[in-house]
This record gives sequence, structure tokens and C-alpha cells, in this order.
Amino acid sequence: MSGGPDDRERGTLEEPQVRAMFDRISGVYDRMNSVMTAGLHHHWRRRAADIAQVRAGDSVLDVATGTGDLAIELARRVGPSGSVIGSDFSEEMLSHARVKDPALTWEWANALELPYESDRFDAVTVGFGARNFSDLDRGLTEMVRVARPGGRVVILEITTPTRPPLSTFYGTWFDRIVPLIGRVAGDSDAYTYLPASVKRFPGAPQLAQRLDEAGLVDVSYLLTAGGIIAIHSGRKPDITG
Repeated sequence: MSGGPDDRERGTLEEPQVRAMFDRISGVYDRMNSVMTAGLHHHWRRRAADIAQVRAGDSVLDVATGTGDLAIELARRVGPSGSVIGSDFSEEMLSHARVKDPALTWEWANALELPYESDRFDAVTVGFGARNFSDLDRGLTEMVRVARPGGRVVILEITTPTRPPLSTFYGTWFDRIVPLIGRVAGDSDAYTYLPASVKRFPGAPQLAQRLDEAGLVDVSYLLTAGGIIAIHSGRKPDITG
């Protein structure tokens, strides 16, 4: 099943449509990320891992892990005494993650119904996946639920810059160039949906508010890359408050 042109342009595909889309583009996903970001997505993932503040021996869940780059970066931080699970609802994306690092744990999971017990992980992250949650608040609540008291939740996501000249370049790049690149890559529908999904996603202050409402404390965010990238973080309250 695929959404119509209006759905793609609004970035509002239903969950089965999003899953099918990521299955389709799994083979070109990494190359497209590098083209669209000039390779900077690796740097942004390292920044997100820094903000997660994971240490050797920690247990971490990376939600909507895709092809696994953020999970692999986090695994470097927790070392052999720690553990990282990369979860995603696209088996095709997970198949590419397993090739990158067969030693890590890659599991199928729906971000809206995580199959993990509450209060389990020292950190829970998502990199460039939250905007694809069909129910953002439910996905955030699930991430908070599985974090341990005192644990951190980190969201790395593209956001929309508001000040020219970057806002002008951003609009041209995402509205016109990215869909053209997607057409060359063989899936113009997906790369019409993806820029649109950024536009409908809450801005940085609004996402911070949603994280607060999901139950986190000490919520903050960092804007980088001229305001194109936002990294949000918060802490699950300790049992004592």
C-alpha cells in the first residue's frame, strides 16, 4: 500500500506505508544520507552520543535505529562491558545494520509499543527517526517508560531553520533538490515524503515541550549546523523525584 501524492507532500504517511518505504530505500539509505548532509550526519550522531552521556558498562536502546550508525557509535562508548540494542520496524533496514556490526543486538520493534520492560536502559536514543513516528507523543512516552530512573532520553532530528539565508537554501535544497536526487536513486516518492516530514515535525521549542509532557525533567536542546539539526535531551526523574 502506498500513500497518494498529497500524503507524501504533507509527510503524513500511515505506519505501514512508512515501514514499506524504509524497506524499499534501505539499500540506498546510507548513500543518500551522505549526499544530503555532505557526510555530516556521522558528526551529528557523535554529538548525540556525547549528549547521551553513556559510560562503560551502560545499557542503551537506540529506537528506530535504521541501518544502525547511532547504535554503533553508542556501542563504542559503553564498551564490551555494556550493551546496546538497535531496534527498528523495518527488517530490511535491520539487515543492513547486521552487516555493519554483527556483534550488536538488532531487534525488530515498533517504537510505539516497545517490547522492553520499564526502567531498563541507562539511555534511550533516536536518530532521525522520531519524525516518522505515526504517534509522536506515544513514541516519546514509550522511550521514557523504558529508560531507568535517572536515565537520559536523546532525540537527534532535522529541524527547519527560520532565518535567511540558510532558511532559503534549506527550502530550495529540501523542496527541490532532494526529491530530484531521490528520483535518480530510484524512489522519488520516499524523498518527497522525507523533506515534508521535517516540515510537519514540531520545532525545537515545541518538541522540548512534548518531552516535558512525556515526563522528562532537565529538558534542553542544542541547535547546530546553522539551525538545521536539533539534539534534544532530558532525564527521567529519579524514584525519589
